[in-house]
Amino acid sequence: MRNVIIIGSGCAGNTAAIYTARANLKPLVIAGHEPGGQLSITSEVENFPGFPQGINGPDLVENMKKQAERFGAEYVYGTVERAEFHHRPFRLIVDEEPIEARTIIIASGASARWLGLVNEQKLIGRGVSSCATCDGAFYKDRKVMVVGGGDSAMEEANFLTRFASGVTLVHRRPQFRASKIMLDRARNNAKIRFVNNTVVEDVYDVTKNEVTGVRLRNVETGSAKDHEVDGLFVAIGHIPNTQPFRGQIDLDHDGYIISHGGARTNIPGVFHAGDVQDRVYRQAVTASGMGCMAAIEAERFLEAEGH
Repeated sequence: MRNVIIIGSGCAGNTAAIYTARANLKPLVIAGHEPGGQLSITSEVENFPGFPQGINGPDLVENMKKQAERFGAEYVYGTVERAEFHHRPFRLIVDEEPIEARTIIIASGASARWLGLVNEQKLIGRGVSSCATCDGAFYKDRKVMVVGGGDSAMEEANFLTRFASGVTLVHRRPQFRASKIMLDRARNNAKIRFVNNTVVEDVYDVTKNEVTGVRLRNVETGSAKDHEVDGLFVAIGHIPNTQPFRGQIDLDHDGYIISHGGARTNIPGVFHAGDVQDRVYRQAVTASGMGCMAAIEAERFLEAEGH
């Protein structure tokens, strides 16, 4: 029987582990199918407080893990296949093995939707990104491309014009899903060029280990051409990793956890932290803050029960 099980090992999960371990709750962290979360595929992080020269993404999450382990947190590498929250103690099935806990912190994050291209995956963190706020500053006076047609794509494109010399926004359809206000804001930005009815077929250049351009194809005519860019930002949404909790935890229409105040879910003793609930900020520092909140909630919950 565990006092606390933390699902996820990104900034939210690791911070929750640090706090619960220091409270002597001996947390068990289930690393998940993406150990380290989205920072594990981020090369340079310059906006996390305390690192004036920046820090490599995998190094940051590894440091957090070591800090949590120093205070007694235990890590296992596995994936939650099923959760049983209908009664206490709570039960998780991890790689076919059951584990029970008095409290659960869900910090399983959200995975970026990618285009599904082989070279795109190879260049993530090397010019391919899903977060303009995280990586935009690396593209000062350079040419970048944003893929998407919703509010997120418009927001990313507008943000990138603060740094880039030009932003090309590519969308596969003739019409955009974005709200009128976001679309108008992007259309009124002289630095943004729109390319509709077009998809990205390939990303160059894996041999140079950096993005140098893309292959575009017009879906109406079938014609293809190369386009030089220094960075490719994919803004086609995120998928919250909440599949094992469906039917038990309150989720919105996209699958994000609905907060019931603070870090609480609709089930007493089950808490949330990070991008699994946050569809707005999605930053390493906000995820860590939420991990702290969830840990304090869990500690107080257990204390009230006499544990």
